[in-house]
Amino acid sequence: MSQEENLIPANIMIADRHFRIKVEPADEETVRHSIRIINDKVMEFKKTFPGKDMQDYVSMVLIWFATEFKAEAASSMDSGSIMEKLDQLEAILDSELGS
Repeated sequence: MSQEENLIPANIMIADRHFRIKVEPADEETVRHSIRIINDKVMEFKKTFPGKDMQDYVSMVLIWFATEFKAEAASSMDSGSIMEKLDQLEAILDSELGS
């Protein structure tokens, strides 16, 4: 069975526009959750910056989403380096206490 055969159709709406996409069944809820976040942000920007057109709001959300993703990635890298330092500290303590 091909990858395409596993996909299910999903009707979504972003910023008052309808799209028909295909997603993995396991990803459907994540996609729908992301769409809700995007549409909520569009509404937030519409309230904050009235008078713009929908493309402006979608662009603002895109910038926000990309910034959030980068900040999240940086945060996870920081926790990775923290874990590495803690492992090193634990090794030093083990060697000192074991002597």
